[in-house]
Amino acid sequence: MKLGAFSISLAVKDLTVSKQFYENLGFSVFAGNIEKNYLILKNGTTLIGLFQGMFEKNILTFNPGWDENASTLGAFDDIRDIQKQLKGAGVVLSTEVDEKSTGPASIVLIDPDGNPVLIDQHV
Repeated sequence: MKLGAFSISLAVKDLTVSKQFYENLGFSVFAGNIEKNYLILKNGTTLIGLFQGMFEKNILTFNPGWDENASTLGAFDDIRDIQKQLKGAGVVLSTEVDEKSTGPASIVLIDPDGNPVLIDQHV
């Protein structure tokens, strides 16, 4: 199963303070919009999303179809195929995608320790 690019999405209290903290660690703004309360920061191949007021917990995020530069991959496992594999393995999904749909979609599952895992396909 190819899950695509990985990032951690952090629920932050103060976007500006968090941005400065991670810039001090060598990250730079890669995408997002501070006026819309989110930024994506990058250091090498490592991605961190900073989100103020959008969700309560930190989220592990995978993006099928994207590499760490948000470039579309030539070949990737579609979210609907990933969903089928997970369900076939007995994994309980919090949200599902319509298996008859195509294109962008997402699913959410919760790991054994209560951490949300978002598999979010943009292509």
